[in-house]
Amino acid sequence: MALVEVDAVGKSYPRRVGLGTEQRAVVENVSLSIESGETLGLVGESGSGKTTLARMILGLVEPTQGSVRVNGIDVALASRTELHRLRRHMQPVFQDPYAALNPRMKVLEIVTEPLLIHRREAGIKTDSAALRAKAVDLLSEVGLDESALGRYPHEFSGGQRQRINIARALALRPKLLILDEPVSALDVSVGAQIVNLLRLLQREYGLTYLFISHSMPLVRYLSTRIAVMERGRLVETGEAVALCDDPQEAYTRQLIQATPELPLPVA
Repeated sequence: MALVEVDAVGKSYPRRVGLGTEQRAVVENVSLSIESGETLGLVGESGSGKTTLARMILGLVEPTQGSVRVNGIDVALASRTELHRLRRHMQPVFQDPYAALNPRMKVLEIVTEPLLIHRREAGIKTDSAALRAKAVDLLSEVGLDESALGRYPHEFSGGQRQRINIARALALRPKLLILDEPVSALDVSVGAQIVNLLRLLQREYGLTYLFISHSMPLVRYLSTRIAVMERGRLVETGEAVALCDDPQEAYTRQLIQATPELPLPVA
C-alpha cells in the first residue's frame, strides 16, 4: 500500500455568474500515489491546482469528489482525533519562509511548538531542558547553530528562515513532507543549498516528499517520479529522468523549454 493514495479527487468552488453562481473546478479527477521513501514532483504553472491538491492531502481542504488516503486513513472522513494523530506524520514546508513563521515567537518556540502540540501521543519530554536540547539538534540538522534559538524570524535571511521552517517540520520525525514551492522565494544559489539539504535529510531519515514546483529542472533533480498538472488535470506522469528526456505531452515539453537550467551542485 502506498503512503499516499489520491483517487479521482476533484475540488470545485462556487463563483458568481450574472445573478447566479456556478461551480468552478480547481482540481478535476486526479489520481496518483506516493510510495514511502520516494519524491513525487508535482509540476505545473501557477493556477494548475498543485497547491489545492496538496492542501487536500494535508486535510486542510475537503475534496468535492474522490478520496485521499494517507497511511491507510481517509483524510476527509477521519475524526478530529484521527486527523490530529495523522498530522504528526505529514508536515508542510511553505513557499514564503517569513510568512510561515510567527514574527512574535523566537526560534526556540517555533521549532518546539509541534512537540508541545503532540506531546501526549508522541510521549515527548517537554521540560525546558529537553525542549532546548531537541531544538539544538534540529537546528544542527539544517545547518544552524544554538545561537539562533533566542532570535526572531526578522533577524535571519530568507534561506535561514527556510531552514528554520524545515527544522520545525522535522521535529516530530514525520513520514511525509509536503514541500510547496520551498525555494521559489529565494535566490538561485540559496535555493540550490536548500534543495541539497532536502536531499541529504531524505537520505538520512528515509523521508517521503511531495515536491511542488513550476521548475522542471528542480523537479527532475530532486524527484523519483513526476506528475504534471495543467488547469486542474493530471496530464502526464512518469519516472523523472524518462519523462524529462522524452515527454509525451505538448504541455510538458513547454514546461521543460520554458525553464532555464539551474546551477544545482551535486549533494
